[in-house]
Amino acid sequence: MGNGPMNKRVKIEIPKILEILPHRYPFVLVDRVTEIHPGESIRGHKMVSTNEPWCQGHFPGRPILPGVLIIEALAQIGGILAYASEPFDTQSSLMYFLGIDKAKFRHTVTPGDRLDLLVEVMQHRSNVWKLRGEATVDGTLCAQGELLASIVDRDE
Repeated sequence: MGNGPMNKRVKIEIPKILEILPHRYPFVLVDRVTEIHPGESIRGHKMVSTNEPWCQGHFPGRPILPGVLIIEALAQIGGILAYASEPFDTQSSLMYFLGIDKAKFRHTVTPGDRLDLLVEVMQHRSNVWKLRGEATVDGTLCAQGELLASIVDRDE
Protein backbone atom coordinates (compact mmCIF):
# COMPACT_ATOMS: atom_id res chain seq x y z
CA MET A 1 0.00 0.00 0.00
CA GLY A 2 1.40 3.40 -0.97
CA ASN A 3 1.41 6.60 0.99
CA GLY A 4 -0.48 8.78 -1.52
CA PRO A 5 -3.19 11.22 -0.48
CA MET A 6 -5.83 8.48 -0.13
CA ASN A 7 -3.50 6.07 1.68
CA LYS A 8 -2.80 7.46 5.10
CA ARG A 9 -0.85 5.33 7.51
CA VAL A 10 -1.33 7.21 10.72
CA LYS A 11 -1.13 6.69 14.41
CA ILE A 12 -3.86 8.44 16.34
CA GLU A 13 -3.45 7.72 20.01
CA ILE A 14 -5.79 8.19 22.95
CA PRO A 15 -5.39 11.98 23.51
CA LYS A 16 -6.62 12.75 19.96
CA ILE A 17 -9.25 9.99 20.13
CA LEU A 18 -10.63 11.69 23.25
CA GLU A 19 -10.84 14.99 21.34
CA ILE A 20 -12.95 13.35 18.60
CA LEU A 21 -15.15 10.96 20.62
CA PRO A 22 -17.51 12.17 23.36
CA HIS A 23 -17.00 8.92 25.32
CA ARG A 24 -15.00 8.71 28.52
CA TYR A 25 -13.72 5.95 30.80
CA PRO A 26 -14.84 3.23 31.04
CA PHE A 27 -16.60 3.53 27.69
CA VAL A 28 -13.81 4.53 25.30
CA LEU A 29 -13.37 1.34 23.27
CA VAL A 30 -10.73 2.44 20.74
CA ASP A 31 -7.13 2.65 21.92
CA ARG A 32 -5.38 3.49 18.67
CA VAL A 33 -6.06 4.28 15.02
CA THR A 34 -3.39 2.92 12.69
CA GLU A 35 -4.67 3.72 9.18
CA ILE A 36 -7.23 6.05 7.64
CA HIS A 37 -8.42 6.39 4.06
CA PRO A 38 -10.82 9.37 4.35
CA GLY A 39 -14.26 8.59 2.94
CA GLU A 40 -13.29 4.93 2.57
CA SER A 41 -11.94 3.02 5.59
CA ILE A 42 -10.22 3.05 8.95
CA ARG A 43 -8.18 0.53 10.95
CA GLY A 44 -7.29 0.53 14.61
CA HIS A 45 -7.49 -1.58 17.72
CA LYS A 46 -8.61 -1.98 21.29
CA MET A 47 -6.41 -3.71 23.82
CA VAL A 48 -8.63 -5.98 25.92
CA SER A 49 -7.55 -5.92 29.56
CA THR A 50 -8.44 -8.07 32.54
CA ASN A 51 -9.07 -4.99 34.69
CA GLU A 52 -11.99 -3.71 32.60
CA PRO A 53 -15.31 -3.38 34.49
CA TRP A 54 -17.18 -6.08 32.52
CA CYS A 55 -14.61 -8.80 33.39
CA GLN A 56 -15.97 -9.58 36.86
CA GLY A 57 -19.46 -10.38 35.63
CA HIS A 58 -19.18 -11.58 32.00
CA PHE A 59 -18.46 -14.42 32.75
CA PRO A 60 -16.84 -15.07 36.16
CA GLY A 61 -13.97 -17.52 35.77
CA ARG A 62 -13.98 -17.20 31.96
CA PRO A 63 -14.40 -13.55 31.00
CA ILE A 64 -15.30 -12.74 27.40
CA LEU A 65 -15.75 -9.27 25.95
CA PRO A 66 -19.50 -8.76 25.46
CA GLY A 67 -20.51 -8.71 21.81
CA VAL A 68 -22.35 -5.43 22.24
CA LEU A 69 -19.07 -3.81 23.32
CA ILE A 70 -17.35 -5.13 20.20
CA ILE A 71 -20.10 -3.55 18.08
CA GLU A 72 -19.74 -0.32 20.10
CA ALA A 73 -15.97 -0.32 19.41
CA LEU A 74 -16.74 -0.59 15.68
CA ALA A 75 -19.25 2.27 15.97
CA GLN A 76 -16.71 4.43 17.81
CA ILE A 77 -13.96 3.92 15.25
CA GLY A 78 -16.59 4.57 12.58
CA GLY A 79 -17.20 7.94 14.24
CA ILE A 80 -13.49 8.69 13.96
CA LEU A 81 -13.63 7.79 10.25
CA ALA A 82 -16.59 10.15 9.73
CA TYR A 83 -14.68 12.92 11.51
CA ALA A 84 -11.52 12.27 9.46
CA SER A 85 -13.57 12.27 6.25
CA GLU A 86 -15.65 15.39 6.94
CA PRO A 87 -14.48 17.11 10.14
CA PHE A 88 -17.27 18.46 12.32
CA ASP A 89 -17.17 20.65 15.41
CA THR A 90 -16.96 18.14 18.24
CA GLN A 91 -18.08 20.80 20.72
CA SER A 92 -21.45 21.30 18.98
CA SER A 93 -21.98 17.97 17.17
CA LEU A 94 -21.57 14.28 17.87
CA MET A 95 -22.19 11.02 16.07
CA TYR A 96 -25.12 8.89 17.21
CA PHE A 97 -25.19 5.18 16.54
CA LEU A 98 -28.62 4.53 14.98
CA GLY A 99 -28.66 0.83 14.21
CA ILE A 100 -26.98 -2.41 13.33
CA ASP A 101 -27.87 -4.92 10.63
CA LYS A 102 -26.42 -8.33 9.87
CA ALA A 103 -24.56 -8.49 13.20
CA LYS A 104 -22.80 -11.79 13.72
CA PHE A 105 -20.58 -12.97 16.53
CA ARG A 106 -18.17 -15.65 15.36
CA HIS A 107 -15.46 -16.03 18.00
CA THR A 108 -14.90 -14.98 21.61
CA VAL A 109 -12.61 -12.13 22.63
CA THR A 110 -10.84 -12.46 25.99
CA PRO A 111 -8.54 -10.37 28.19
CA GLY A 112 -5.07 -10.18 26.67
CA ASP A 113 -6.39 -10.01 23.10
CA ARG A 114 -5.78 -7.13 20.73
CA LEU A 115 -9.11 -6.53 19.03
CA ASP A 116 -8.36 -5.29 15.51
CA LEU A 117 -11.07 -3.04 14.08
CA LEU A 118 -11.79 -2.36 10.40
CA VAL A 119 -14.64 -0.12 9.26
CA GLU A 120 -15.46 0.72 5.64
CA VAL A 121 -17.92 3.26 4.26
CA MET A 122 -20.80 1.60 2.41
CA GLN A 123 -22.79 4.78 1.87
CA HIS A 124 -22.67 8.42 2.96
CA ARG A 125 -25.41 10.94 2.36
CA SER A 126 -25.60 14.28 4.11
CA ASN A 127 -25.07 13.56 7.83
CA VAL A 128 -25.92 9.82 7.66
CA TRP A 129 -23.25 7.13 7.36
CA LYS A 130 -23.72 3.44 6.58
CA LEU A 131 -20.63 1.47 7.53
CA ARG A 132 -19.44 -2.14 7.39
CA GLY A 133 -17.34 -3.29 10.31
CA GLU A 134 -15.25 -6.31 11.19
CA ALA A 135 -13.46 -7.10 14.43
CA THR A 136 -10.71 -9.71 14.45
CA VAL A 137 -8.14 -11.17 16.83
CA ASP A 138 -4.97 -12.58 15.27
CA GLY A 139 -6.73 -12.69 11.89
CA THR A 140 -9.76 -14.62 13.21
CA LEU A 141 -13.09 -12.92 12.55
CA CYS A 142 -14.84 -12.32 15.89
CA ALA A 143 -17.72 -9.99 14.99
CA GLN A 144 -19.11 -8.16 12.01
CA GLY A 145 -22.05 -6.00 11.06
CA GLU A 146 -23.43 -3.05 9.12
CA LEU A 147 -23.77 0.10 11.20
CA LEU A 148 -25.91 3.17 10.66
CA ALA A 149 -24.92 6.46 12.30
CA SER A 150 -25.73 10.15 12.05
CA ILE A 151 -23.98 13.35 13.01
CA VAL A 152 -26.38 15.46 15.11
CA ASP A 153 -26.30 18.69 17.09
CA ARG A 154 -25.49 18.09 20.75
CA ASP A 155 -28.59 20.10 21.71
CA GLU A 156 -31.04 17.69 20.00
